Amino acid sequence: MQVAILIAALAGATVLLFVQPAWWLPEAISAHAKNYDSHLLLTLWVIGVLFVIAQALLAITVFRFRDRGQQPSAVEGNHKLELIWTTTTAVIFIGLAIAGQGIWAGVHLRSSADALKIEVLAKQFAWSYRYAGPDGAFARTDVKAIDDAGGNPFGVVGGDDIIAPILRVPAGRPVELLLKSRDVIHNFFVRELRIKQDVVPGMTIPLRFTADKPGAYEVPCSELCGLGHHQMRGTLVVMPPEEFDAWLREGAVR
Repeated sequence: MQVAILIAALAGATVLLFVQPAWWLPEAISAHAKNYDSHLLLTLWVIGVLFVIAQALLAITVFRFRDRGQQPSAVEGNHKLELIWTTTTAVIFIGLAIAGQGIWAGVHLRSSADALKIEVLAKQFAWSYRYAGPDGAFARTDVKAIDDAGGNPFGVVGGDDIIAPILRVPAGRPVELLLKSRDVIHNFFVRELRIKQDVVPGMTIPLRFTADKPGAYEVPCSELCGLGHHQMRGTLVVMPPEEFDAWLREGAVR
């Protein structure tokens, strides 16, 4: 009996932990993030119901067949029931995975013609960002022109590109990041956008989002990338469109 009570108590405590608001994610600042949270909540509800049912059946079984001094007896399995619950579980989880594919595709596969393209460079242990200048095109780069101390981590040759240590984007406008790494694997992560993407050397990986709420948000590297990994933290600043345009013009003048 004690084991059955313990199982029920642990299941109840687990459920209470998940319904506490303090455990939820920070505020979502994009439509993608809100869709992500909705799907996560649906998944937790489905899994939670199945968890409660499974633990309740386990507690009932332990209580019913507890040792009361009776003679032990053998119980044969029911293959039909096993097939039913295994198939049902597979259908539920595969269905949830398929339902979430659209949310994933929104940031990895679906592009927008008017998206603001920003090149992101990850290196031990800092983020750098490059914006196209007034001509709307990225300038040519040359590895021999790379000069971190001189503010040219991309190795830009000529052109009117704007290079910045902080990622600034306009609120409400689609953004397409072009993620690149100079050395090892890094990871671009913004909690409030619910986006997380490895940055792999030798590859240019697109990542798309539209931030709706102005503010400053942390951009940590969430892939262990060396001894200075803990220092690799950047900032995403979401600005009202008019303020962003003014900042971009000022950067072009410089």
